[in-house]
Amino acid sequence: MIKARAYLDVSSQQGAAFFGSPDRGPVLMLNLLRFRERADYSHAPELEPAGGTTGREAYARYMREMLPLLEASGGAVLFSGTCAPFLIGPQDENWDHVLLVRQASKAAFLAFASDPESQRITAHRTAAISDSRLLPILED
Repeated sequence: MIKARAYLDVSSQQGAAFFGSPDRGPVLMLNLLRFRERADYSHAPELEPAGGTTGREAYARYMREMLPLLEASGGAVLFSGTCAPFLIGPQDENWDHVLLVRQASKAAFLAFASDPESQRITAHRTAAISDSRLLPILED
């Protein structure tokens, strides 16, 4: 059996294409997330809670710490919830969580994501997820 590729971060090509296109104002970010059973803090052991934690709990910590920075950047969480199986789509593709975030603009998103404190907090997200999708949605 061939293991499917996991997507955890923005690739340089996708980032260049997204941020290199015109900034037309607000952008919605649709996040699909699959959590690890146990969070993997091997990249940031100093942030791992004593005794470890689940991926879902690590992601909840990420959201608690990140929300004030997101809101200060002009962004907002519009929806956060648990995913059910697809009505239309692959029956064997399952996601644990969906998140819809509004960013004021591409520039605001880039500034938010580039902030050193935001990058430190993102280590919890990295520990939490085993796979993800991020779909920017622009208004017509």
